[in-house]
Amino acid sequence: MEMVPSEENQFVPKEIQNAAEEPRVLCIIQDTTSAKTVNERLTLNLPASTTLSRLYEDVSHKAGYVNGTFDLAWGNMPDMASLDHNSEMSLSESGFEPGGKKNFLHLTDKDGEQPQIASDESGTADSSGVDDSSQERFIGPLPRESTAGCSGDYSSPSYTYSSILSKSDTGYVGLVNQAMTCYLNSLLQTLFMTPEFRNALYNWEFEESEEDPVTSIPYQLQRLFVLLQTSKKRAIETTDVTRSFGWDSSEAWQQHDIQELCRVMFDALEQKWKQTEQADLINQLYQGKLKDYVHCLECGYESWRIDTYLDIPLVIRPFGASQAYGSVEEALQAFIQPETLDGPNQYFCERCKKKCDARKGLRFLHFPYLLTLQLKRFDFDYTTMHRIKLNDRMTFPEELDMSPFIDVEDEKSPQTESCTDSGAENEGSCHSDQMSNDFSTDDCVDEGICLDSTGSTERVLKPKSLLTFELFSVMVHSGSAAGGHYYACIKSFSDGQWYSFNDQHVSKITQDDIRKTYGGSSGSRGYYSSAFASSTNAYMLIYRLKDPSRNAKYLAVDDFPEHIKSLVQKEKESEEQEKRQREIERNTCKIKLFCMHPVRMMMESKLEVHKDKSLREATEMAYKLMELEGIVPLDCCRLVKYDEFHEYLERSYEGEEDTLMGLLLGGVKSSYMFDLLLETRRPEQVFQPYKPGEVMVKVHVVDLKSEAIASPISVRAYLNQTITEFKQLIAQATGLSAETMRVVLERCYNDLRLLYVPNKTLKAEGFFRSNKVFVESSESSDHQVAFTDSVLWKLLDRHGNTIRLLVLLPEQSPGTLANRTQKVRGDSDVIFDGTKGNRKSVEAILEESTEKLKNLSLQQQQQGSSTSDSQKSSDASDFEHIESPTQEADSNSSLCVAADNRELENRIRASAGSSGGASSDQENHFACEERSDSEVNNDRSTSSVDSDILSSSHSSDTLCNADSGPIQLANGLDSHSITSSRRSKAHEGKKETWDTAEEDSGTDSEYDDNGKSKTEAQYLYFRAEPCSQEDTSWDAQKCLVVHVDKRITLAAFKLNVEPYVGVTSTQFKVFRVYANNQEFESVRLNETLSSFSDDNKITIRLGRALKKGEYRVKVYQLLVNEPEPCKFLVDTVFAKGMTVRQSKEELLPQLKEQCKLDISIDRVRLRKKTWKNPGTVFLDYHVYEEDISISSNWEVFLEVLNEPEKMKSMSELAILTRRWSPATMKLGPFQEVILESSSVEELKEKLSEMSSIPLENLEFAKGRGTFPCDISVLEIHQDLDWNPKVSTLNVWPLYICDDGAVVFYRDSTEEPMELSDDERNELMKKESSRLLKTGHRVSYSPRKEKALKIYLDGGPAKDPGQD
Repeated sequence: MEMVPSEENQFVPKEIQNAAEEPRVLCIIQDTTSAKTVNERLTLNLPASTTLSRLYEDVSHKAGYVNGTFDLAWGNMPDMASLDHNSEMSLSESGFEPGGKKNFLHLTDKDGEQPQIASDESGTADSSGVDDSSQERFIGPLPRESTAGCSGDYSSPSYTYSSILSKSDTGYVGLVNQAMTCYLNSLLQTLFMTPEFRNALYNWEFEESEEDPVTSIPYQLQRLFVLLQTSKKRAIETTDVTRSFGWDSSEAWQQHDIQELCRVMFDALEQKWKQTEQADLINQLYQGKLKDYVHCLECGYESWRIDTYLDIPLVIRPFGASQAYGSVEEALQAFIQPETLDGPNQYFCERCKKKCDARKGLRFLHFPYLLTLQLKRFDFDYTTMHRIKLNDRMTFPEELDMSPFIDVEDEKSPQTESCTDSGAENEGSCHSDQMSNDFSTDDCVDEGICLDSTGSTERVLKPKSLLTFELFSVMVHSGSAAGGHYYACIKSFSDGQWYSFNDQHVSKITQDDIRKTYGGSSGSRGYYSSAFASSTNAYMLIYRLKDPSRNAKYLAVDDFPEHIKSLVQKEKESEEQEKRQREIERNTCKIKLFCMHPVRMMMESKLEVHKDKSLREATEMAYKLMELEGIVPLDCCRLVKYDEFHEYLERSYEGEEDTLMGLLLGGVKSSYMFDLLLETRRPEQVFQPYKPGEVMVKVHVVDLKSEAIASPISVRAYLNQTITEFKQLIAQATGLSAETMRVVLERCYNDLRLLYVPNKTLKAEGFFRSNKVFVESSESSDHQVAFTDSVLWKLLDRHGNTIRLLVLLPEQSPGTLANRTQKVRGDSDVIFDGTKGNRKSVEAILEESTEKLKNLSLQQQQQGSSTSDSQKSSDASDFEHIESPTQEADSNSSLCVAADNRELENRIRASAGSSGGASSDQENHFACEERSDSEVNNDRSTSSVDSDILSSSHSSDTLCNADSGPIQLANGLDSHSITSSRRSKAHEGKKETWDTAEEDSGTDSEYDDNGKSKTEAQYLYFRAEPCSQEDTSWDAQKCLVVHVDKRITLAAFKLNVEPYVGVTSTQFKVFRVYANNQEFESVRLNETLSSFSDDNKITIRLGRALKKGEYRVKVYQLLVNEPEPCKFLVDTVFAKGMTVRQSKEELLPQLKEQCKLDISIDRVRLRKKTWKNPGTVFLDYHVYEEDISISSNWEVFLEVLNEPEKMKSMSELAILTRRWSPATMKLGPFQEVILESSSVEELKEKLSEMSSIPLENLEFAKGRGTFPCDISVLEIHQDLDWNPKVSTLNVWPLYICDDGAVVFYRDSTEEPMELSDDERNELMKKESSRLLKTGHRVSYSPRKEKALKIYLDGGPAKDPGQD
């Protein structure tokens, strides 16, 4: 071996030195084969050249398993395809990522069997000297010291799993928990481990001709038991069993009581087993008998009734007691302990013919062969009104002697007692000898467990040994009354070993583990101390009678009945088929497949192909999957490697048609870092080869003359190509001249870079897998100016920022239009027909707008002498400029073309620095409004960075003309400082600001010193065209398609839309339409359209837009004594600085016209509205914004008074009061009380004066909840906090600090009406109906638990009335 010196001058093998230099792979392995190991991790740090077979060896050594008895699968995907045991592929070739990245793997069962533990002799198991018994009892992995000889590649401590029992050791199979079916799993495992039940179930034969196997509960239980006994799987599903119960998937999410399930399942089995040998199986095994008796203490007369039971419920702690019963024996003794009926509870004796003292109790007559004890750990706490769990300690023996609990006296002297009670089947006026005869038939069934029937009247008690029961199942509940988990501890009768059956995990346990289920909580905290504690303790115990003559053994497989052997063979074949299918799945590559379908455009599917299929076969499968037959020939299709995210064709596979897909895709993986594309061509075309390392470039050709940008042409290039070589490549593809070519790269959204350095490589310019460039090749002078001042840049800038909007224009009738339009701009012939007053069609307006464009262009040329060359280049016809004429501010509002043209001239002069004739009338200003539609929806078409750039209308950056002052840009960018990367300016301007009422909505920033809207000076793109029916579901005649630069402000947008609406911008409103067809008004005029995206919808509605300082207000009428106290009236407008009386004066005519309410101004009150609650009363002299805070979309209450307003000062308090009359069980109407202070004494005096209740008898309470504070008349007398001990209203518990509080009052001497049960029930129904109508809570009702049901007909019947 060649040796080389290391850094420490020591010679090491050359291979080791090379391994140290190569990258390493970090593997994190989770052992999922057992619940005890699932939380442990193995860490291996291996060279990337390590083979998969070597990885398996290292993992087996580390985990202590025999190699070949487990699988490794990728852990970050659900399907978890296993790695090949014998593969010589390296980790790097198998998809492992080197360089410190974590590769997560799952260690799983192989073929459904748990891994085999390596023996100590193999050198892989722990040899730390721990004895076998302690190893068996240990749960979880044992840490150990690093084993000598372990590779230094392992960076974590070693663990041994020798203490974890595999399935081969336990020999038992678990059950999969569907969701919350642990209670079902525990009971099923207990029944399976009961030999008598299992054997009887095997002896029953299913007749398929008589019943559907899917709905047959005994058959599905039989199948489950067969699988539990013969399956090689670690755990099996219970879905077939629950399906036979008639349960759907929702039942899996319902946790039920295990004792309840036992009862319901036994009932269902009895129904299914009628007319069969197993008809009485449940009674034979589980049913006992007891006597419920009452014994007269004076004459000795006794009446009784015989009851049967399947389980004995044992109380943990008696009601009201502070100590629990310490053992099952104590609880059993308490169960049969009689109680004395004396005093008012005396019993009427039939023999004495009077009430006498008596003794009432229960006596056990028969004990079943399988004795079930339920420990009643769930109770109800009447203090907290919650269900609770009692976690007190209760011991139970492994062998239980039941002889002390049998009724010995009853057996020895039966003639001394008689029974006369009647009414039940097992009751009657008879002596105990008759009772003995009645039981003679049953005793044959019970086989003398407790009593032996010989046909005579006397019965002999069996020996004590036959009343000894041995414990074999403990069903444990862990958790609280609110929820928890069940599992079972079961003793096998074959070897006497205890096992824990915890869903899919089965393991050995000891007597110590059983003793841990006795329960018990630390400390003594009184009655119901463990109400909400989570603890683990026994809930159900099952004992079997120790009787060698009856105790059965489990049927061995060889002893199965023939029909069970057939079932075993059938299930084995099903498992083999499932195993083969699973093997196919493990060898199937599943990868995303895309196809540019000639008819359906881009399609997406999932290609599932076996790893041994060739590329040609996979192509044929993809061809059929994409349904291309008859559309494209198969030989015109091929599969190529594709990156969907970057829309990048990575490579093609020329000459590899016969290569296996497993090799092409890099093996079977749960997910791939790439996709496949089924590429198609026309028969005359030839496929272009795609080589690895190429980048794809989409080339858009730009025509400056027509201002058109062509559809993309795909070109493939190399990152090491220079710009010169790249231009020649584009020239070949497009036919343009490379010498005059300008190439602009769009690196990301709206980020343009001119590629002008000839020798710079594409990689240095920022090219990636998929790129987008714009090319232009003309000999115009546009080449000579700076790129950011060029026509090309402006055209691309417009292209990147233009969005397409669908605008719905308003309906207009002559009357409405005449009323809503004050002074309409523009030519009367353009906008209106003078005689009819109807709006012209969209097409006509578009033609006239185009004519205006020509006039505008001509006027711009005339103004050319006063503009510089640079301005001409930037303000020429590269942007289509539609400007709407503004309103003339003269007394004559004539509509003429001359006025329109003068305004256009004035705007051009203003933009060139000349003083124009623009109006300074405030009516022409765009008033700022309070609400932004971006507050409603933040679904923006641009990123947050773009929003900062495009929406920053308050930035100090300006665009300067050569001869004039600065012009404000909507996007807040300085044209002289704009670089090719506009994103770099994102954080230099101010952030988008939110307007508030206090800031006057930021309106001042929208206007310059001359009162002219700054947005009017912008040359931003706007183009409108008629809408086709294909574009929208709206009426195409009323719809407009608008292409607009999204950096335009709402004010400028409204100006441009004016000609198509037909009214001035102050006379219509803009509403944004969202996906759910909800409309929200866009009101902030200085905000840009940057939050809009392509094909967003806008609705235009006629109506006056808000001016500066105005707020839209919704007015509701307050009707305190109506069932619905809140009624919407109108929308109106309040202005800053307006008094409350002025707002009333403007509001009253509106109410008269729209709501037919004719009210005197002195009888109207406005007050604050907070949801449904009335608040502060607004007095006439109050001023909005000064005394009353006002905001956008404000809501107020209007209250009609019966008399003029009594409130004169803000220091007064208006309280709404209501009298409660207990004698009549009625509430009076609301009456208002006005207090001059917050004194409780004043309130009581006013209430006493109003109601004539003496002051000393008057009690009051504050209402709860929202107005009108409804409460049931059955609850008000005791539920409210009556007569609080306070002197002022503004302290706890009242906190009455504002107008509108509700106060109930009553006469303390008035007694509540006495109601019969019928009257109370009737009143309760009325109150429930009344309160439900008003939406108020009637009373607390916890979530209704779903009842546990097993459906014998396959499923529940649907209730048509049920939701």
